[in-house]
Amino acid sequence: MPASLRAFAIGASVNFAFVVVEAAFGWFSGSLALMADAGHNLSDVLGLLLAGAAAWLARRTPTARRTFGYGRTSILAALANAIILLVGTGGIVVEAISRFDDPAPVQTGVVMVVALIGIGVNFGTALLFMAGRKEDLNVRGAFVHLIADAAISLGVVIAAGVIALTGWLWLDPAVSLLISVAIVVGTWGLFRDSVDLVLDAVPRNVDRDKVEAYLAGLDGVSGVHDLHIWGLSTTEVALTVHLVRPGQGLDDAFLNATCLALKERFGIGHAAIQIEAGTMPCVLAPADVV
Repeated sequence: MPASLRAFAIGASVNFAFVVVEAAFGWFSGSLALMADAGHNLSDVLGLLLAGAAAWLARRTPTARRTFGYGRTSILAALANAIILLVGTGGIVVEAISRFDDPAPVQTGVVMVVALIGIGVNFGTALLFMAGRKEDLNVRGAFVHLIADAAISLGVVIAAGVIALTGWLWLDPAVSLLISVAIVVGTWGLFRDSVDLVLDAVPRNVDRDKVEAYLAGLDGVSGVHDLHIWGLSTTEVALTVHLVRPGQGLDDAFLNATCLALKERFGIGHAAIQIEAGTMPCVLAPADVV
């Protein structure tokens, strides 16, 4: 099993076991903050399962019908993960607001012990995704959420300690609201990037202007148009473009060198380049034509 798939499997299993324990003790202790953290961790488990399944599908070979393979399932998984987190947060906020009028007693000792265990579980699982977080949106989402979970669990520990010392029961729903804000803030970037990929936007790690300038500066190129750059998956980037090269004819060496440079310089691994002599106007040349 590849390292990334193994990380998703281990992460989902360990976190699901902890969710069961955390939810049970949250109910027993009367802590909404602990229950909120358990709900957040459950959404992370679902996200890990979705991302792991997508990572497995992305490895399947293309078919006659799905000529690009299943790579874009990783984009759908990242988007679904973000939506699950944002929707789940709404329920936490509603319950937290209702508790301000009638704060429930909290068994702070139980809360602190369980939250401390959560810090270890989340931080340890996050380490599994540290190596691949820069190359894959799915892996980055898993890493960011798990680190955020560890920080949130630390907040629960601190709140429980303060409640034990002061008796301020309102701190429990207040921490739940802070957890909700942290979830939204941490999830927004993943949601935004996922939507961009679904809409075939240029990936954020690719500078379109620099790509266009590079292509325009190639030997014999007098024009660049119909340039499109998009994500085939959360890790693969594709490009199509028309290059005008008057009097050059077909040149396999030029095409091979250009494709290699696009991959090395910009991380674009799937490039389709159409060479035009420029003797006739191209119907796709205008910038407003797709």
